[in-house]
Amino acid sequence: PAGAGLAEMGAHWIHGPSEGNAVFRLASRYGLLGPGAGDEEKQRVEAGGHPLLPAVAYGSSGRVLSAEAVSGARAVFSDLLASTRAFLGAEALPAPSVGQYLRAEIARLAPAWEGDEEAKRLRLAVLSACLKLECCISGTHSMDLVALGPFGEYTALPGLDCTFPGGYSSLPERMLSALPEGTVLLNKPVRTIRWQGAFREDGSSQEEFPVQVECEDGDSFLADHVIVTVPLGFLKERHQDFFQPPLPERKAEAIRRLGFGTNNKIFLEFEQPFWDPDYQLLEVVWEDESPLEEPSPDLEANWFKKLIGFVVLQPPEQYGHVLCGFIAGKESEYMETLSDAEVLSTLTRVLRMLTGNPQLPAPRNMLRTRWHSAPYTRGSYSYVAVGSSGEDIDVLAQPLPEDASDPRVIAWLW
Repeated sequence: PAGAGLAEMGAHWIHGPSEGNAVFRLASRYGLLGPGAGDEEKQRVEAGGHPLLPAVAYGSSGRVLSAEAVSGARAVFSDLLASTRAFLGAEALPAPSVGQYLRAEIARLAPAWEGDEEAKRLRLAVLSACLKLECCISGTHSMDLVALGPFGEYTALPGLDCTFPGGYSSLPERMLSALPEGTVLLNKPVRTIRWQGAFREDGSSQEEFPVQVECEDGDSFLADHVIVTVPLGFLKERHQDFFQPPLPERKAEAIRRLGFGTNNKIFLEFEQPFWDPDYQLLEVVWEDESPLEEPSPDLEANWFKKLIGFVVLQPPEQYGHVLCGFIAGKESEYMETLSDAEVLSTLTRVLRMLTGNPQLPAPRNMLRTRWHSAPYTRGSYSYVAVGSSGEDIDVLAQPLPEDASDPRVIAWLW
């Protein structure tokens, strides 16, 4: 809990809330959206898959950056990102990854930029911040890991992003309420899924089942079909011993090729807000950074520089004065290894530097996610990595056994 509201540890927004979005349709049907969230006019807004929030950008020099300079740099990045769609299905690519392509384009454009050297350095710094934001969106450590060719397959639905006033969990809770009591078992981790078998209930010599699900506590369940929806991070770590017999090689290869990264949240609760109430997003720009320079590999000294900024939880009457920071990649995973006191101390120091106020009061509470450390997720998002393709996603989605005439089908989703 944050104030009188809920801190979403997982998904925060419904991105693209329009009729093409199944989550939005269900939330609308169940009456789980806030006032006005389902307005048809809002459903037609082309937001590009991101929340449109009034923002202010803080520079590492302790100043608020020019809104015009920041928006100009972001427009450059948006145009470059949109240009990646031209390579969908292309036989020849200018670079294997999105990151390499974007950096090459920035290097090509930079010499023609107008303005003095300080203005050009600021534009490069904002573009570096844009790349970090895209890492959070794509769930990757670096855009150099994200394949350029398939990047355009992702389609952003129209709609002005919205949230669940009662928390995202209100949707599955509403769906589960229609099921008979005892249908869903929680805190029941599975050890192994045995498939392509002929299993019988104890003491029964009649009906055979093709699948046996063994749980960590020794219980087992027999089934005709099993739908597997575990995260790709778990599959990367456990698929070899989680399925017996092992998965076909083409599925195992798809699991290995596809990317899976970490995106974490850090919630900071303050006694009083230090930010202007007109802003809902506090962006962070490290003014000495450039996408044309390699970032420091020293995670211990620089992990906090991967923070893209902080979303102000709304409304303050419900949440109090709470910021939600986002951080992706190896830096995010390193953050998980630190104590709460270390993270709180570091972020307090960073906020004092960004605001230019060495007396800024420390947050009174902190809450953070640890998605990489969680044994059943081992990260946050999947992405199409260099060396993989959208076809790998299709391969994972295909049911087992692969023989269409075999009635013993396990449905495979992810």
